[in-house]
Amino acid sequence: MTDTSLTQTVSQWLVDTSPYDIIWIDKQARIVYANASFCNTLMYSETEVAGLTLYDINPKLTRDKWETHWSIVRKEKRNQFKTHHRKKTGEEKLVEIFALFFSNNGNDLICAIIRDISESIYYRTILERTEESVSIGGWKWNLMDQTVIASDTTLNLLNLSKPEELLPAQIVHRFKHPDEMKRVLRAAISNGTPYDIILQAELNGSGTKWLRCIGNPETKNGQTKKIYGTYQDVTNQRSQEHLLKLSSQVIDSAQDIIFVWDRAGNLFHYNDAAIRELGFSAEYLDKATIFDLDPGITKDWWSGHFDEIIEQKSFKFEWVATRKDNTRFPVEITANLVPYEGTYLNCAILRNITSRKEREIQLHDALKEIEKLKDQLEIENEYLQEEIKLGNNFEEIIHHSEAYKKVLRQIAQVAPTDSTILITGESGTGKELLARSAHQLSLRKDKPLIKVNCAALPKELIESELFGHKRGAFTGAIADKVGKFELANNGTIFLDEIGELPLDLQPKLLRVLQEGEFDRLGDNHTTKVNIRVITATNRNLEQMMNDGKFRQDLYYRLNVFPIHNIPLRDRKEDIPYLAQFFLEKYSAKSGKSFKRVSTKTINGLEKYHFPGNIRELENIIERAVILESGNTLYPGSWMPQNDTLAPSDKPFLTFEELQKQYILEVLFHTNWRVSGEKGAAKILGLKDKTLFAKMTKLGIKKEHYLKR
Repeated sequence: MTDTSLTQTVSQWLVDTSPYDIIWIDKQARIVYANASFCNTLMYSETEVAGLTLYDINPKLTRDKWETHWSIVRKEKRNQFKTHHRKKTGEEKLVEIFALFFSNNGNDLICAIIRDISESIYYRTILERTEESVSIGGWKWNLMDQTVIASDTTLNLLNLSKPEELLPAQIVHRFKHPDEMKRVLRAAISNGTPYDIILQAELNGSGTKWLRCIGNPETKNGQTKKIYGTYQDVTNQRSQEHLLKLSSQVIDSAQDIIFVWDRAGNLFHYNDAAIRELGFSAEYLDKATIFDLDPGITKDWWSGHFDEIIEQKSFKFEWVATRKDNTRFPVEITANLVPYEGTYLNCAILRNITSRKEREIQLHDALKEIEKLKDQLEIENEYLQEEIKLGNNFEEIIHHSEAYKKVLRQIAQVAPTDSTILITGESGTGKELLARSAHQLSLRKDKPLIKVNCAALPKELIESELFGHKRGAFTGAIADKVGKFELANNGTIFLDEIGELPLDLQPKLLRVLQEGEFDRLGDNHTTKVNIRVITATNRNLEQMMNDGKFRQDLYYRLNVFPIHNIPLRDRKEDIPYLAQFFLEKYSAKSGKSFKRVSTKTINGLEKYHFPGNIRELENIIERAVILESGNTLYPGSWMPQNDTLAPSDKPFLTFEELQKQYILEVLFHTNWRVSGEKGAAKILGLKDKTLFAKMTKLGIKKEHYLKR
């Protein structure tokens, strides 16, 4: 039973905290509510009472007696009697019961107020408090002597000062429709006809309220002797009914189709648009399921779809709806989760998007026609939000290809963290630009980015360059020197060509990564730093590690987030834009007037596989600007040719070698954990036994690789 107002909430609190025993019983004699006093009196817990019936606590009660008692209380609205109740211990006690019948939101219940015979002094207080808690007031009219008895709650509901004002001559004028009250009272007096109506009462300038008026005549020899009745304030329920009716009218007048489905796929509710748009009759929809309206939907799909709604609460997707005549039309569905009486429903709103789709097709055709008339494809204007973000975050990097956008997305993912990044790829692919972008997108962007090319430093000076030295640390050290790591404190250091770092210096770099500290040459004090390390190489560090030229533990610390920068031949869509950029750059430097690159030139460049990548493309365009002239750059002798280049000497691997190499990569990533949620088998999508079998077949043993 659901509280519908603040008044009901307060009333419920009064009953819950009442020092007197109060229970509510339904027609099946189940105890649907018991207050704390009742539980304490009979020595049951609240959980135990929830499973009891009256038969459990009243040893003399039978089903026939209960049905008779229910009928009496329902008819008379109240009843008072004595009986025995049995405690959990088996002890019985004599009690007096005051039973009050009431109905709330369609639920018929008896409220039983229980007391020991010795506690009768509190009887009237309990009765009045119970009447107040359920907003029901009782009254009795004795037609023989014209006396009226009424509770205080009854008088308060009607804003009366004394019970005599409940007599028909006065009470009928309290209602907006007095003729209706006269009619039912006349029938009750003349024929003993009971009544149960809802009327609006006027409260002497204090506003109005809706009252449920119930009267049950008591007759003898065909003559009405007494009338027992109740008044109940149903103003809130009435308001809710009006709101519900208004909501229903709004829903039915909506242009969108509204369906409400339960988890089994049964149609719980629908609006008028469902009939109007789909052509089905109301009789058909009343019995239809989701599987009747869309035979393409399976029970497994529907179950998964419902789980998704429960998880996301609300989301949109596009679908194709089918009418009764089997014609189909596109719709946008908004699925919403609606909790209802302890379960979940799916409120699906279907919007016909046929016009929108037609406009999209027309626009698409128009764009294709425009594209045919242009010499060069224009850059797509409509980006998804993520693509716009990529464009804003990587202003220095010219990119349009989907393949390269994946690389940039990886940078965008890892940049906000402090994780170490290892950028691999061929020379000339722009690894330094990626490192700079990662720094600019990080929380350290306002701190320095220190760049070190490990291949450009003399072997004997690289330690001093990286970590610094104290005066006199070696011959020629005439002053203290601050190293690159110390300069990068609180910022980022980019170590390019990390594969060229001497083996004897690698432990010192590992210490910085693990402990955040190092020692200057000739210094007895340890220097602490807080830096983010990004490294890059065009060498195969795994092969170097297997050959003993690169430390295994350092490799794992550097390879926390590997990013492979793809070569230019794998992102040929970017060649026209890169070529145009370099053309404008070197035209300005040389004073030339080039404005564009011809289509033939672009086609020729796209056929070339660029072993030197972007750096080679830049050099080619610079040379072309020197050799050519005019507004448009046409092909010339400077154009590269693939047949003049030596074939790649990189050996091809067998399928088993590729498998072995990839399995090893995953195993190193999981620290050789095979099973479990974070194991290699889970990542590879294999069963544990299957992966172990493959490792045995390929000769992969943990001890062999950990020794290196």
